[in-house]
Amino acid sequence: MEIRPQDGKKLGVVVSGFDAKTSSDEDVELVKKSVYSDKIVVLKNQHMGPQEFLELGRRFGEPETYYQPMYHHPEVPEIFVSSNVVENGKRVGVPQTGKFWHSDYSFMPLPFALTFIYPQVVPKKNRGTYFIDMGKAYEKLPEDLKSAMAGTRARHSVRRYFKIRPSDVYRPLAEVIAEMEEETPDVFHPTVVTHPVTGEEILYISAAVVQDLIDADDRPLEDGLLQQLLAQTGQFDTTFEHENIHLQTFEEGDLLIWDNRSLIHRALHTAQPEPAVSFRVTVQDGRRW
Repeated sequence: MEIRPQDGKKLGVVVSGFDAKTSSDEDVELVKKSVYSDKIVVLKNQHMGPQEFLELGRRFGEPETYYQPMYHHPEVPEIFVSSNVVENGKRVGVPQTGKFWHSDYSFMPLPFALTFIYPQVVPKKNRGTYFIDMGKAYEKLPEDLKSAMAGTRARHSVRRYFKIRPSDVYRPLAEVIAEMEEETPDVFHPTVVTHPVTGEEILYISAAVVQDLIDADDRPLEDGLLQQLLAQTGQFDTTFEHENIHLQTFEEGDLLIWDNRSLIHRALHTAQPEPAVSFRVTVQDGRRW
């Protein structure tokens, strides 16, 4: 097995010679350490079925099934399916996922630790995911902004980008909202968290999910601070040329693993999308942050 930096990239490493079916526990541990230290790991030349993909996730931690069944793989519910392809007249998964800056499951009390993405149908032209390393982004912030958010917490909510489910058709909107708020009530996380493995300080906010900031006495702060933080980190840059933004591309046979605590991400979508299908497994690693 060989681990090397990605050529000309701001983030990540490439791993060759790793076989999910035969690699040793020592190899798995080396890859896991690279996810924490390098943020993104690309495993090359992977060939596995859905159950084997899930078993790979289990070697890194405890897989967690997404709370909404419409995203589930029909045979392996722990796999989240993003797909714009209709097969035999049926849609599996959900199209156009992740069109906004977010960290997976940050709207839950215990967000995911690691995210695994295994592309199944790879677009020929427009493919990839944008990332921002929120540890590095925090380092670059002016001291006055760091001081202003010291001791604050952020409200994470699904309200802004909740997707209407097939089962919601013809239901009163008030019913849907009430169910959403009961199933996924707002949660509060520290605005700056400390990574439990690396000790790095991470600005834990995203444009899609964070609604506002509150101080140590639970009083809402002026919205200007949150907007400044989002702008400074690059989340308002529609050209995607901000110095913090990294585009991670992939090809057939690639499997991506990233540190979901440190990174926020946003899918690359175009006005006329090509066929694309990806499987996702998300795991907990037994640590709070």
